[in-house]
Amino acid sequence: MVANMNRLPTPILPGLLLGLSISLAACQGTAVAPDALAEVAAEVPVAESPNTAEAAEASAPEPVTYANFTVDELNRALLNELGGQRGYLPDAARDYYALALETEDIGIIRRASQFASAMGDTEALVTLGRMWVEQEPAAIEPHLVLSYQMLESGRLEEAVGHMRRVLDLGGRIDFTNISSRAERLSRAQRQPIIAALQTLRTEYPDLRSLHYSLILLLEQNENPDLAMAELLAYRDAYGESARVMLVEAQLLLQQDRTEETLQVLAEGVETYPDNRLMRFNYGRVLVQANDLQNARAQFEALAEIAPEDHETMYSLALIDLELNDPERAKPLLTRLLQARYRADDSNFYLGIVAEREGNLETAISHYQAVSQNGSNFVAAQRLAVRLLIMEGRLDEAHEWVLSVSEGNPRLQILLATIETDALLAGGHIDRAEAMLSQLIERYPQDTDLLFARALVSERLGNMPKAELDLRRIIDLEPQDARALNHLGYTLADTTDRYEEALQLLERAAALEPEDPAIIDSLGWAQYKLGFYEEALENLQRAYEAFPDPEVAAHLGEVLWAMGREREANRIWEEALNERPDNDLLKSVMTRLRSGTDS
Repeated sequence: MVANMNRLPTPILPGLLLGLSISLAACQGTAVAPDALAEVAAEVPVAESPNTAEAAEASAPEPVTYANFTVDELNRALLNELGGQRGYLPDAARDYYALALETEDIGIIRRASQFASAMGDTEALVTLGRMWVEQEPAAIEPHLVLSYQMLESGRLEEAVGHMRRVLDLGGRIDFTNISSRAERLSRAQRQPIIAALQTLRTEYPDLRSLHYSLILLLEQNENPDLAMAELLAYRDAYGESARVMLVEAQLLLQQDRTEETLQVLAEGVETYPDNRLMRFNYGRVLVQANDLQNARAQFEALAEIAPEDHETMYSLALIDLELNDPERAKPLLTRLLQARYRADDSNFYLGIVAEREGNLETAISHYQAVSQNGSNFVAAQRLAVRLLIMEGRLDEAHEWVLSVSEGNPRLQILLATIETDALLAGGHIDRAEAMLSQLIERYPQDTDLLFARALVSERLGNMPKAELDLRRIIDLEPQDARALNHLGYTLADTTDRYEEALQLLERAAALEPEDPAIIDSLGWAQYKLGFYEEALENLQRAYEAFPDPEVAAHLGEVLWAMGREREANRIWEEALNERPDNDLLKSVMTRLRSGTDS
């Protein structure tokens, strides 16, 4: 099978549902349930993060108990206090740190820690914290400082060790931040932290934040059964809450138990109707389940709770587009564009709306307004160029491509291939070839341009020239599976050079063993060589992965040649039901059923 634009049509709304799921997932952290705040407040925070309050505390006069210092050391301490009061915190913090290292005095270490905290100096805080522990092994404060700094720097195992020490010394500490910091870790890195928390859980069974963090870590490590068991124990101990229901839903979804997930979230929305996070998640899962009408109802409810929330507007607009209701999507997208929120995405989808309405000039303007930083930039340029060429404005399309890619050779090449595709679709084959040949003179080793020209040469019926470009690609990039597959399939399908085709396709399959297009091509070459069993195995694999009419035509032809006409007819009819206008499939069926092919 040849992989090109005509083989895999681009949907009019590329990745819409996936984009919606991503946008909703990003919103999960935007709201916190009120009960979650209450639960966190039940524990004492680890430590304050650096802020202006700390700066004020560091600069405020505080009695310092000094040891036996030299006059110089005493003067430095006093000057640092004055400097802190007068706003010279960086200099005072640096000198207090140096003085702590020199004197190892506990009073100076404590005061230097306050200044370092006000400055957010993690390295200094870690060093001072360790000195403090050596001086006062039974003090809780240095372990609090060290646990917070270890969390901030991602050294979670060390952080848990200091948290344990706080508990052993009779202090209280909040474990909530561990799970958020652990999201960046691998499963292997997370496992020893889970083991440490499980041990602590047996020793401190009533520590609520510890229990909850353990549940989240188990969920992150994809241990849904263990996480669910801990969650049920947590619910028994502390009762139902919004965050418990959200975690339960996440665990069920992790096990692909979508219906149960929806039941939990529906109950959660009913129990906590003002909890935005619950509705976001409910809407997200409804989208994943393709229940777009009910998903829209949830986002409408969110819009009533927070009418100016732009992300909710955006989600509603995407759902409306997927529901083929551009009239509702258009005003939402217009408001977002006016607010400069997701401007690139809003322009892209407003272009789609305008195109559906038949306002092609407006559509082109919106597509062209998508910036190069936008995730839909390439798709927008493809649509803008296609519309311009469809309207016969070939020079304008070319000038736009040149202007938007000026000074960026890679972008120029990418947009040139897009322009070529649009020219081919519009029947302007000679112009496409001339444009590509001109670019190849400037970039003779660019494989994308060479491949695009090979496709054009095929359309012009110039197979020798197409083969030259494909072989040039293979010489430049011996592991270019795209070129190996295209040339191999072309040789198998249009010539009798079957052995040569098979060698090329075996190389392509070794590089991309799961690519259904390559598997189909390989099976087709094997069939041409009379290797029916091998061909059947590969074509069945390709059809299972990608039930395309061309693959169905190939598979049916092999079955027919093996005397299994009933199976061949079943495959063809199945494919024809999906694509009733596919000419290739119809021609193969007619040829073989009429007996005009040996």
